[in-house]
Amino acid sequence: MHNAHLDIHPEVAAALAANRPVVALESTIISHGMPYPQNVETALQVEAEIRAHGAVPATIAIIDGRLKAGLSAQEIEYLGKGGRDIAKVSRRDLPFIVAGKRSGATTVASTMIIAAMAGIRVFATGGIGGVHRGAERSFDVSADLQELAQTPVAVVCAGAKSILDLGLTLEYLETHGVPVIGHRCDHLPAFFTRDSAFKLDHRLDEAADIAAAMQAKWSLELRGGMVVANPIPEQYAMPRDKIDAAIEQALREAEEQGVAGKESTPFLLARVCELTGGNSLAANIQLVLNNARLASAIAARYCEMNAG
Repeated sequence: MHNAHLDIHPEVAAALAANRPVVALESTIISHGMPYPQNVETALQVEAEIRAHGAVPATIAIIDGRLKAGLSAQEIEYLGKGGRDIAKVSRRDLPFIVAGKRSGATTVASTMIIAAMAGIRVFATGGIGGVHRGAERSFDVSADLQELAQTPVAVVCAGAKSILDLGLTLEYLETHGVPVIGHRCDHLPAFFTRDSAFKLDHRLDEAADIAAAMQAKWSLELRGGMVVANPIPEQYAMPRDKIDAAIEQALREAEEQGVAGKESTPFLLARVCELTGGNSLAANIQLVLNNARLASAIAARYCEMNAG
């Protein structure tokens, strides 16, 4: 029985009932990640990419207090036009957005929660949140990591956002039993760049092997999800030194301006985009499309394993 606050789009509900692949998508990237109308165009492009690879997209958000697993084109337009006026919603914010019958764009954490409620096991995004640089002073750790420790959804991403402390992010995930799988890579991808200095414990090159790991984890009744780290395609990757220099400058500016908490990630990503002449925004779109393709393949293999 589904949660009373949840609406599942008819196309998504039909696919789930028929054991056909469904891929969840977040909505923060629509309202907070890009300017209008590029945000709406990108959201629809990612949905189309998932359909082209044999799965059904389920973009997730809260509209007028209702949790939505799957949006109409009109709802995506509404989120895109609303931009920063649409609340950015993580786990802690959900009760207030629902009770106030407000609308919200979902982060990785809240997208996982709503996807799991709907019975969706695979989620494609750009990059997960993590442990922020300087967290030993600020204690700024993304709620995404704790969600991965408790909610059974596999998150396909280009690693953690490169503005973060990647080493501490991996340590946190390890402590909480969250597997991080390198898809055709041995080192953690760093969002805009294909690798980092951090070696991963598990590499799987095929979607079927990743789906088998998901199946094994959950059949063992181990709680939580997993991270599938999928490097940005080579032709869209950016030079590490250029990205690192832009990140360092953006971090300095954030500290000078007192930007912190949930505002820090949108500020840093927007500033890195400006400092790289917009190249990082183009790269961001390509890595999300790449993750959508892999997530579709994993979801299809997972459905095959659970057929009958």
